Amino acid sequence: MGKTIYDTNKQLSYLKERLNMFLTVLDSLEPESTDIEDIDRLIQIVEEIEEKYKQFRDR
Repeated sequence: MGKTIYDTNKQLSYLKERLNMFLTVLDSLEPESTDIEDIDRLIQIVEEIEEKYKQFRDR
């Protein structure tokens, strides 16, 4: 695991980076060839970002 991030600016940067990665993945999907596993992975990424946000918020 990585080091715990306590600096607010670093936390915000981390969340922005993860959101940008999510958007990149989303933009790369072709609607015609997207299957349920792709959608499940997108949901998982959003849930991971949400969980990290909650961890940062509670510190």
